[in-house]
This record gives sequence, structure tokens and C-alpha cells, in this order.
Amino acid sequence: MSATEYSLEIHPRFTEIDGLGHINNTVIPVWCETARAPIFEIFNPELDLHQWNLIVAGFTVAFIAPTYYGKSVTIKTYVSRIGNSSFELTQSCWQAGNKTAEVKTTLVHYDYRCEKSRPIPEDIREILANLSGESA
Repeated sequence: MSATEYSLEIHPRFTEIDGLGHINNTVIPVWCETARAPIFEIFNPELDLHQWNLIVAGFTVAFIAPTYYGKSVTIKTYVSRIGNSSFELTQSCWQAGNKTAEVKTTLVHYDYRCEKSRPIPEDIREILANLSGESA
């Protein structure tokens, strides 16, 4: 992949496994939210909840292979689409060289006071473009 990406290493906890010894399917989206923190900081550097300006419009998860307890997982995050007020992140989970899941999340630049989306500012659009391999 030629795009610049963020990467986060997760060490699965015993409590995150299901009865079959796999990481529970509900855990992967939580891990991906944690891995989105650098993206949140682009929009809100102090992560101030009183100034929050992003909203999740939706996400999909493709489970490709089981993820297991006892081996670290790397979550890679990059920008896969940039729109006027929304953008999409693609995140992939890797364990022992195998891709185990892929999550696509649509985020919207949002004004909670007005309860409406706002265009992504040009300076932020440039940063997002650098994380996608696209030009702004």
C-alpha cells in the first residue's frame, strides 16, 4: 500500500476472547475506535469533548480470519475517501502476518450546536489527503 497510515499495536486481553478462544467480534470495532485517536486529534487536537466535531455515520466489519488471544494485533489506519464533509477510514487488523479483519468507517465533520455537517476545512483536508495518497 502506498498511502501513509497510522499503526497501533494491541495486546489482546484474556477477557476479550469468546467461548471458542477467538477475540470476540464486538472487540474489533472497539480496537479500531482506539486506533482512530490520531485522526480525532487532527480535528480536535486536545480531544476536548466540549469542542467535539466528528460523528460516526456508519461502519462495516469484514471478519477475514479468527483473531486469537496471546499474540499482538497491529491495526493499520488510512484514509480511503475524502468527501465534502465526510471521509472514510479503512482499518485492517493483522496478527502474525495474517489479515484478520477490515473495518470501513465513515466519519462526518459535524457541528453539534447546529446539528448539521460542516465542510472539512482545507488545512485538515490536506492532512487527510496525505494519509490517503491522494492530493487535496
